[in-house]
Amino acid sequence: MTQHSESDYIQWLVQRSMLTGTSRILSRYSGQGEQWRRPYADPRPRDATALASVWFTAYPASIITREGESVLATMGDPDLWRTFAEIGIEGMHTGPLKQAGGLYGQEYTPTIDGYFDRIGLEMDPSFGTTGEYLTMRQNAGASGAILIDDIVPAHTGKGADFRLAERNFNDYPGLYHMVEIAREDWYLLPDVPEGRDAVNLTPSTVDLLADKGYIVGRLPRVIFYEPGIKETDWSVTDTVRGVDGVERRWVYLHYFKAGQPTLNWLDPSFAAQRLVIGDALHALGTLGASILRLDANGFLGIERNDDGTVWSEGHPLSVVGNQLIAGMVRKVGGFTFQELNLSVDDIARMSKGGPDLSYDFVTRPAYQHALVTGDTEFLRLMMRIMRDYEIDPGSLIHAMQNHDELTLELVHFWFLHQDDRFQFQGREWGGAALRGHIRSVMYDRITGHNAPYNLRFTENGVASTTLSIAAAALGIGDITNLSGEEREKLQQLHLLLVAYNAFQPGVFALSGWDLVGALPLPAQSIEQLLADGDTRWINRGAYDLMNVNPEAETSSSGLPKATALYGPISEQVRNPYSFVGQLRAMLRVRRDYKIFMAEQLDVPDVKCPGLLVMLHELPDQLGKQVTVINFGAEPVDEIVNLAHTGPGRFLNMFTSQIEGDLQGPGVMPIRLGGHEWKSYLIIG
Repeated sequence: MTQHSESDYIQWLVQRSMLTGTSRILSRYSGQGEQWRRPYADPRPRDATALASVWFTAYPASIITREGESVLATMGDPDLWRTFAEIGIEGMHTGPLKQAGGLYGQEYTPTIDGYFDRIGLEMDPSFGTTGEYLTMRQNAGASGAILIDDIVPAHTGKGADFRLAERNFNDYPGLYHMVEIAREDWYLLPDVPEGRDAVNLTPSTVDLLADKGYIVGRLPRVIFYEPGIKETDWSVTDTVRGVDGVERRWVYLHYFKAGQPTLNWLDPSFAAQRLVIGDALHALGTLGASILRLDANGFLGIERNDDGTVWSEGHPLSVVGNQLIAGMVRKVGGFTFQELNLSVDDIARMSKGGPDLSYDFVTRPAYQHALVTGDTEFLRLMMRIMRDYEIDPGSLIHAMQNHDELTLELVHFWFLHQDDRFQFQGREWGGAALRGHIRSVMYDRITGHNAPYNLRFTENGVASTTLSIAAAALGIGDITNLSGEEREKLQQLHLLLVAYNAFQPGVFALSGWDLVGALPLPAQSIEQLLADGDTRWINRGAYDLMNVNPEAETSSSGLPKATALYGPISEQVRNPYSFVGQLRAMLRVRRDYKIFMAEQLDVPDVKCPGLLVMLHELPDQLGKQVTVINFGAEPVDEIVNLAHTGPGRFLNMFTSQIEGDLQGPGVMPIRLGGHEWKSYLIIG
C-alpha cells in the first residue's frame, strides 16, 4: 500500500471509528444544564421498574419478518405493540442492534457473538435503519411502552477502532488491553495462520509473557474455553505496520472470543470511558431508549496479585466503572441494568451506586434445578443467600429464557466461597462440593441420553429453551413427536415458571421463544454455526410472533425456524386457555395488585420438597400477598408458618374466592396438586 493510500485508509477508518463518533456526542452534553436536573448518585430500582415491569426480550437475528421487510420494521409494527399492550408487556429489550463484527481491510466481516461485538453506532444494516428504530420507538410509546437498549462496556469487535489501535494511531491503543511485544521477544510468539489476523496463546506462552512483565498472566477462568480454539484469554496479532512506519506485534486480552478485544478502563487516555459513555448518551439522547443493559460489566478491571494469580472478577475498578456509567445515565434521565454472572458478593457490590437493576443470575439456575428435581431446597438456599447480602428481589430482573445458555457456573460457590460450609440435604457441604453436585445432577438430567435435544455449552451450562428444560424435567426423551397430553403438561410447567418469576417484586422478562413455545433447533440443521463450539445457537431458532410470514423457513439472518408448540401470539391472544391467554390473566393480577412493587417479607422453611412459599407486603396498603408453588409432581398438603402475618383469611387472587382461614397468626394451610401454583391475598 502506498503512503497516500495508507493515509486514505487511516482516514477511512477514523470516519468509521466509534471513538470519533462518540466524541461528537459527548460535546453536546458538556456545559449543559440538563446534567443537573436529576439525582444520580444512588440506584433507583423501583423507579426503573415503575417505567415498565414486564419486558419482552427480543433477539433480532431470530425474528421472522414479512417478505422484503426489515427486522426493525417488523419489531416496530403497531399491531405487535397493540398486542403486547393487550398481553401486559410494557417494554421491549431490543437486544443488540448496532453494527457488529469486524473489518478486514475495507471488508466488513460478520458478527462472531450474536452482535455483542460492536463496531459502530448506527443500526446494523442486516436489521434496518436508524429511522426504522425511531419509528419503533414512536409506536411503542403510543402503546404506553418503552425501549431498553444495550451498551457493551467491556469490549468491542475488531472494527475501525481496533484496526487503528493496531496501527498505533493517536491514543487508540489506550482503548484496549493490548501490549506491544519487543521484537527481540517475537520468538516467543506463535505464527498467525494464513487468512487470520491473530492466534490464541497457549497457557505456557502466557506464563512466559507474564514472567517477562508484558501481561498479568492467566485468568482464573476461561470463558468460551475450547481446546485448540480458545485455551487462554490472550491472543497475538500478526505483524502490523503502524502509522509511524514501525512494525509491531500486539498481545491483547479478550474475556470472550478472539474477535472481542477487551477495553482498558485504566489507561491514561481514558479512551474506553469516552467511547462507552458516548455510546450510552447516543442510545438515550438520539435513539430515545429509557433503560440500558450493561453487558459483561463485571470485567472492567484486571491486575496481577503478589502471589502471581490474576484478579479479574469483582475488581474495584469494575465497581467504579459501573458507577460512572450508571451515574451518567441517571444524570441525563435514564436507568441501567447489569447482566453479569458473578458471586452474590460481587453482584451486591456492583449495585452500590451502580446499575439500578440486576439480572437474576442468583436464582435462575436454582429455580431450574427445582423444576428438574422437584425439590426447592437449593432454590430456598439461594434466596436466603440473596437476603444475607441485602439484595432486594425488587431490584432484580426475573427472566425466563434469553439468548444465552442456562448457566450452571454457580460462580458464588467457585472462587470466594469454595471452602465455606452450606447446609443442604441434611448434611454440610463445602461450596465447591455443593457446586459440583448441583452441576452433576443438572447435566445428567437435562443433557446426554436423558435429553439429547439439549447440548452442553462449553463448561458454562446448557443450551436449551424453557420448554426443553421442562421436557427433561418430565422425563421426555424425544421431543420430535409430542402427544397432546405431553404438550399440555409442558405448558403447565412453563406457566409454573412464569408464576415463580412474575409473582415476586421486580421486573418480569420473557422472550419470543417463550411466547411461541419454541423447542431447540436440531444440531444438524445449524452445523456451521456450531463449528466453533458455540452450542447456544440451538436455542436461538427463528420465531414469527404475529404470523407475518407463515411460509418462511428462516429468519432474515438465516436462522432456521424453531418448532413452536404454542404458535403466534396474534392467535394465542384470542384463546384464554393458550399460554399467552393464561399469561395475560397472570399479568393482569400482577399489575392490579402491584406485586412488582411489593416487598418480600419471608421465604419460610417447608417440609414438602417441592413447595416454595413467598410472602410479600403489597404497596399502597393493598395487604399481604402469598405466592405458593409446587415444583414437584406429588400433591402438597402442609401447614406453613408465615412471619409478619396475623390472623385472617386467604383469598384466591384469580377467582376472588376465599379458600381458607389462617389457623392462628401466620399459620397457613396449603394444598396444591402436582406442578400447581396459586396467589393469595391475606385479608383480615
